Amino acid sequence: MSEGEDDTEAGGLDAAALAERVRAGDLRLYELAAGAVDADAAVAARRAVVGERTETALDAVGAYGFDAAVAENNIENMLGAVQIPLGVAGPLPVEGARTSREAYLPMATTEGALVASVNRGCAALRAAGGARARVTKSGMTRAPVFRVADVAEAEATVEWVRENEDALREAAESTTNHGELLGVTPYVVGDSVFLRFRYDTKDAMGMNMATIATEAACEAVEAETTADLVALSGNLCTDKKPAAVNAVEGRGRSVTADAVLPTAVVEERLDTTAAAVAEVNRRKNFVGSAKAASLGFNAHAANVVASVFLATGQDEAQVVEAANTITTVEPREDGLYVSVSLASLEVGTVGGGTGLPSQGEALELLGVAGGGDPPGSNADAFAETIAAGVLAGELSLLAALSSRHLASAHASLGR
Repeated sequence: MSEGEDDTEAGGLDAAALAERVRAGDLRLYELAAGAVDADAAVAARRAVVGERTETALDAVGAYGFDAAVAENNIENMLGAVQIPLGVAGPLPVEGARTSREAYLPMATTEGALVASVNRGCAALRAAGGARARVTKSGMTRAPVFRVADVAEAEATVEWVRENEDALREAAESTTNHGELLGVTPYVVGDSVFLRFRYDTKDAMGMNMATIATEAACEAVEAETTADLVALSGNLCTDKKPAAVNAVEGRGRSVTADAVLPTAVVEERLDTTAAAVAEVNRRKNFVGSAKAASLGFNAHAANVVASVFLATGQDEAQVVEAANTITTVEPREDGLYVSVSLASLEVGTVGGGTGLPSQGEALELLGVAGGGDPPGSNADAFAETIAAGVLAGELSLLAALSSRHLASAHASLGR
């Protein structure tokens, strides 16, 4: 563009011109993208204005390494990017129904000692021959709530839903090329009727897919019954909140991983005994969690899940559901049996943040990027690998507690 040429005629304003329009009150921050020469110009202008108004230098967040246009579906009012240190734990041999490989687990975290701890668990599992993992149930849920006049109308609505599930399936699946309605479970509370829809969303985490499909199904319910939709999400789904329904019925993928560690591995690699690890698990994860009325009976499953979620572009708020994990430990004649069962692990290998460059690389590192063949197999393999990583993390922390090494490890690695 030559000096003095109209930026607008050339296809949009540069960052300096955009920032000046905001200062003059002609544009709001969220309107910048529409008038920008490109997405990065809008980001730079927004960063300049916000930095001035808050007297904050935003140089570091502006030093991101991808085209801002890639993130347009992931964030609004983008200023830049926050970088989180990325580590790797492994290799960990994982034998699953959808994966059979030595996995390197990408973990994004600022908690010193976390990657080292999981890495130690991986080494112990590797010495024991690896971990087994299986997805035992799959289905993303959305549960709208309807208003009815009384319990008689509630009964009639539930009866219609049960007799017309095929019609609901047809309506829901008309909105997607991939999702499949697996079932609808009704719940009645006075004059409220909840319908918990469950979908097979293949390799997508599927929350948006389930929401759009459920809206179409709700229109069919309203057309054929006296029920009126109050909210497309009635919190019986349950998304991003602690909920017993997820711990019992599952949401996303229910996945279990286990291993048997020979006595020599427990004593030499973990510096403890099977009996000591089992006692810590019983008193801490079972008795302590029960006394606290916790929905999770584990040591720190959410720690591993959160770090992998951040590394791979998952919805980080859904770590809440993953914290439902139950860890079991049992001394055996041949060593130590340990397992983790994650009732509600919500993951995807397509959609959401998985399309961002660094997150996509992390999924490639795991060998699960993109859609699988058959559909859903990559997300299953991903879930199996995460479960094995959680197993490594639980084993390492329980061993550290039983050998009284936790404080010293954090003193040397995480202060």
